[in-house]
Parts: sequence; C-alpha cells; structure tokens
Amino acid sequence: MDCVMSLLDLIGNDGIVITTEKGLTLDAALDLTCSLLIKNGKVEASYLEAIKQKHKEIGAYYVLAPKIAMPHARPEDGVNEAALQITVFKNGVDLESEDNGDVYFSVTLAAMDSDSHIHTIMALSELFQNEDDVDAIIQAETESDIKDILKKY
Repeated sequence: MDCVMSLLDLIGNDGIVITTEKGLTLDAALDLTCSLLIKNGKVEASYLEAIKQKHKEIGAYYVLAPKIAMPHARPEDGVNEAALQITVFKNGVDLESEDNGDVYFSVTLAAMDSDSHIHTIMALSELFQNEDDVDAIIQAETESDIKDILKKY
C-alpha cells in the first residue's frame, strides 16, 4: 500500500463510540472497544478474544499513559482490514492499569502487518503526546468534534 491512510480513513464513517456508562467491567469495556470493528467486519470476534487473553497473561499491556489505551492484538488474530476504532469513556474505566489509572480515550488498532501501520503508530503517538487534543477528544460531545481534532494527524 503506497497511499498512506490517515487516522480518519482508518476510522471510517462508523468507528467512534462515545459512552457515558459508569462502572463497566473490564470485559464489557474491552467488548466496547472492539464493537464497531467486529460489527463492520474489520476484525473477527477472535481479535477481541486475543486481547482479553493477552490481558489475562500480562495485564493491561495496552494502557499506554494516563487516560489512554490502545488495545490491539496480532494481525493473525483475526484482522480482515486495517482499521481503527475510537472509544471515549466519558466517566473513565478501570482497565486494571496500576501505573496509569482510569482510561478515558481508547484507540483500538487493527493492523494487517507490522510495516503498513508504522505511519499510523507514529500519528497516534503524536496525538497521545498532545494532552490538549487528548483532553479535547475526551470532552467532545459528538463524533464530528472528535473527527475535527483527528484531522490534524
């Protein structure tokens, strides 16, 4: 793939969940972070299971920083096409990360192979380092507000 997919391309028209639910269990929260990817056929249910399984083995490996998570598994765990799902937990969710506390902003990464998503990872890490934008996404009321912020990346 020569064309570089932007974050918005990878999210598509139906890739953002904003939830105000409180007290979500770990499983329910992870289900949510993959819900649209599975619904839209971007990943198989096995991808979600792989994330849960790895969590059981090594803990919250995908909680990258305070507020921020990036659930992901391996391409062979059931990725059908490269995609991202954004999930905003308005009230935060405890994903069992002792170092980073509750998660408010999750980006589920589904990659076809390790090379093609280097650009995506770079764009995401730029975003994750921008606290103002991360906070703006968490505060956002609508999907289009979130997309406006992500256009920069």
